[in-house]
Amino acid sequence: MKKWYFIILVPILFSACKPKSKTGGEKEINIAMVNWVECIANTHLAKVVLEDRGYKVNLINADVAPVFAAVAKGDADVFMEVWEPITHKPYMDRFGDKIEKLGTIYNDGRLGIVVPQYVQIDSIKELQNQKDKFNGEIIGINPGAGIMKITKKVIEDYGLDLELVTSSEAGMLAALKKAYDKKEWIAVTGWKPHTMFTRYDLKMLVDDKQTMGTSETISVIATKGWSKQNAELAKFFSNFKMDDIMLGSLMLKIEKNPGKEDEAAKEWYAEHKAKIDAWFN
Repeated sequence: MKKWYFIILVPILFSACKPKSKTGGEKEINIAMVNWVECIANTHLAKVVLEDRGYKVNLINADVAPVFAAVAKGDADVFMEVWEPITHKPYMDRFGDKIEKLGTIYNDGRLGIVVPQYVQIDSIKELQNQKDKFNGEIIGINPGAGIMKITKKVIEDYGLDLELVTSSEAGMLAALKKAYDKKEWIAVTGWKPHTMFTRYDLKMLVDDKQTMGTSETISVIATKGWSKQNAELAKFFSNFKMDDIMLGSLMLKIEKNPGKEDEAAKEWYAEHKAKIDAWFN
């Protein structure tokens, strides 16, 4: 049932979101995105910067699997949230011959099981003996996310008798805040960069088996052959680079202005204009 629902949904979703054909030489780009805070921040920054240069920017919001399919098919031009070498490996293996990599945005992405600092364990292997304090659960995000598949592997590799709860990033963060405010024990699927580490005193549990990998890169991909037809845009995305300070401040500004992501991104762009404009050179 779920497989057929998913297969039918994807073309409907993107046929509905796909913008009209370009006319009259209008400069236009379709950027796919997922609802993860760093992706929302980077994508809206790209949107306002390119709009400032006269581009019409269409954002297509979906889950990870249909986003990869859309870029491979050409229904979306660009996606700015590819985690490698582990998280999105299944999608890169499947669609790699139909996409091209434009550049690396961030070099120290990390996945992990995250708990508050007050939780008195430090490693994933300790979860099993304390499962009751976590209500037998690890709170996850949307089911199509790479981190969910990897966390299932973690549960298997460590023999954990815990349920991976499907939610969303917003749902996971709400659960984390509620538990944190009450100083209750909670374990969530988490990643860096993320504003959760700025807002709360958290730690990633040590992964002795390295099932969740070490550091990963966050890259930009495009439909295969797109860069040859869009040289200015390709240069911009290939030079799009973020460090912890830059991305952290952008994410916080975006997060503090829900529903006004473009306005927040414009403010941040104005504060860093010289550096960002240099990405076109």
